[in-house]
Amino acid sequence: MKKRALLGTVTDNDLRLLRVFHAVVACGGFAAAELELNINRSTISRHIKDLETRLGMTLCRRGRGGFALTEEGAQVHASARKMMASMDDFQHEVNDLHRRLTGTVTLALFDKTASNPACRIHQALGQFDRLAPGVHPELHVEPINAIERGVMEGRYHLGVIPNHRPSSSLEYYPLFDEQMYLYCARGHPLFTRARARDPVDIEEVRAGKYVGIGYHSPNMEVTRQLGQTRHATAYDQEAVAHLVLSGRYLGYLPEHYAASFVDAGAMCPVLPGSFQYVCKFSAIVRRAPPPSRIVQALLDALVAAH
Repeated sequence: MKKRALLGTVTDNDLRLLRVFHAVVACGGFAAAELELNINRSTISRHIKDLETRLGMTLCRRGRGGFALTEEGAQVHASARKMMASMDDFQHEVNDLHRRLTGTVTLALFDKTASNPACRIHQALGQFDRLAPGVHPELHVEPINAIERGVMEGRYHLGVIPNHRPSSSLEYYPLFDEQMYLYCARGHPLFTRARARDPVDIEEVRAGKYVGIGYHSPNMEVTRQLGQTRHATAYDQEAVAHLVLSGRYLGYLPEHYAASFVDAGAMCPVLPGSFQYVCKFSAIVRRAPPPSRIVQALLDALVAAH
């Protein structure tokens, strides 16, 4: 049996190798990580090999089949992410002691919010940069459940999500609303009548093939109440739009996002008085530990902008 190495004390070099490993996983392979790390592939490969030797295990498979984590590699990566998040929190706390606003702040957003006129996240980011020009913002776009989990685990400092089911681990700060309508597209049996505002029967809409969001969300709750059965599953608004544009499915989209398709004559809402709902968006942070000064400053900017 191969004898495994013992890690012992975590050194600065170990942290450097773990950050390289994290970047490779985040980028999906060695080649993609070259630009992110600004080092060549052979050096990245040597660093990963050094880390595997240090840990006494194989972390990933690489070759013609592509890049893939081993089971052990996935566990090491999950632990490394938690450790790096804790280090970022430590840096924020030390900066708090010095009353300096420096470091990195991570914000995770639900998709397709930039075109919402009620959404002023861009204004908040501008105000935050004027207040803390030394802070490096890092933005992610994720599904609701990934944002919540990331904030709870400390990988994201803040999130912006549609309200659905509250968690006792999170604090919620209301920001803005988003109007959702059910849409069909050119080629769908309901399109001509819906666009001309001719009568459309509610049961005919309920019987139509429907694309819904595949995780717990306001979309899932409302469509159950309205008696719609999911015939296709999407995990973001872009995916919903593609299926609606196929002319085969009905799907809910934000009014502001669908507006360009409607103006082009490619989509129209179906019975907007009945098949619609409003999403209320909130900023979320962990209840404990309390936000650092950097995180609190961005949170205050988000709340003030709205």
